[in-house]
Amino acid sequence: MLNRVILIGRLTKDPELRYTPAGVAVTQFTLAVDRPFTNSQSKEREADFINIVTWRQLAETCANYLRKGRLTAVEGRIQVRNYDNNEGKRVYVTEVIADNVRFLESSNSGGNREEGGSSNANASYGGGSGSGNRGGGSREQQDPFIDDGKPIDISDDDLPF
Repeated sequence: MLNRVILIGRLTKDPELRYTPAGVAVTQFTLAVDRPFTNSQSKEREADFINIVTWRQLAETCANYLRKGRLTAVEGRIQVRNYDNNEGKRVYVTEVIADNVRFLESSNSGGNREEGGSSNANASYGGGSGSGNRGGGSREQQDPFIDDGKPIDISDDDLPF
């Protein structure tokens, strides 16, 4: 069985960071993902608005660096949960639990408001080397594609197969 989703879209508003009673960080945001076709009557492109949830270090990173309008890639799994609301009706919620979030554009490009921090920070659950560039530094340190087109030195020990 497989439950995996990859989405690319723009945030509809700034992420909301909260903490559970146990002190675990959780962030929620909505991603607007364009549909691959246009509306037959108005000839306009429609979008789906997908709820995204991140946990722990990834949640804090998203809250610190993501802003409304930023182009973002999300990788995770779909989860459906339900609860009874105040009126006693059962409510179903479908959301993506993200374990990898990639910031696809810098915070000061595309008409977004100017922000401090990283320009091409990537984050993934587990906080490994993909946890993002948090500070200033030179352009070479911030741009992961600065050596694009140059050979990469990889030994056979680095390959997983």
